[in-house]
Amino acid sequence: MTIMKRFGPLAAVVAGVVFVGATLAVAQTPAFFRIGTGGTAGTYYPIGGLIANAISGAGDKGVAGLVATAVSSNGSVANINAIESGGMESGLTQSDVAYWAHSGTGLYEGKGKVENLRLIATLYPETIHLVARKGADIKSVADLKGKRVSLDEPGSGTIVDARIVLGAYGITEKDIKAEYLKPGPAGDRLRDGALDAYFFVGGYPTGAISELATSSGISLVPIAGPEAEKLLSQNSFFAKDTVPAGTYTDVGETPTISVAAQWVTSARQPDDLVYNITKTMWNDATRAALDAGHAKGKLITLQNATTGLAIPLHPGAERFYKEAGVLK
Repeated sequence: MTIMKRFGPLAAVVAGVVFVGATLAVAQTPAFFRIGTGGTAGTYYPIGGLIANAISGAGDKGVAGLVATAVSSNGSVANINAIESGGMESGLTQSDVAYWAHSGTGLYEGKGKVENLRLIATLYPETIHLVARKGADIKSVADLKGKRVSLDEPGSGTIVDARIVLGAYGITEKDIKAEYLKPGPAGDRLRDGALDAYFFVGGYPTGAISELATSSGISLVPIAGPEAEKLLSQNSFFAKDTVPAGTYTDVGETPTISVAAQWVTSARQPDDLVYNITKTMWNDATRAALDAGHAKGKLITLQNATTGLAIPLHPGAERFYKEAGVLK
């Protein structure tokens, strides 16, 4: 005897409630979307936090049912590796590292291509800072020979760019006393006189460098001249950049180079999810949060979102950009 026959209409009502309840439970299960960022002293972490807050479906904002979080990490390379392994749904990376990963060249030579890597948005220029201790007598990259210099941790995009810059000036890691520290610890050692200089790639001004300039004094070393011109001609993902005078206390205008910060994900992420995330990224509420939340926020614009396309756009993001008229 079936339950329906034994208990009649009541069973049908109960069964219906159970079915509807189960359906709602499935529909309301939140989707978690992690954004790999960088060290807490850098620019990726606060920018990633702003984006995560903007796209999380809290109240009447964000993507319904989405819980996004910004996760501190070792930076570009670590984020791409986490996306490929499924440890992160998305992450921030330098455009050069994204290109190398997708094409299996440069840093990824011999390691295979990260073929599923896809772009959500190009965000803002990331300036290469070469921060030197006051009194270290470092006026140019060439002066780094014999000095104590931090290149950042293995797995970061900064260490890759630092090696390219050093190489452009004929310097190898054997020519310096190389250390491998994140910007926070590197700044502490610089302040204490235990380090002469360190590389940092990120949007200016960055809080850790601002604090260091105010408390101890720093100089920014220019990346310019024939060596930089040759570097630019050989690496299309670099561009000329300038840190304006007064960006950091008592530091004058400094010519340098930059790469682009990009938000990337995997082709395995659902098209509709990435479409809704991208659409939310460029709404008025997110615009206001970016403008108010960080100095680099104003540079994150819809018009720049599809520039520097060294890797393919995610189909969900591409669909939005075509609808928005920024892609044909």
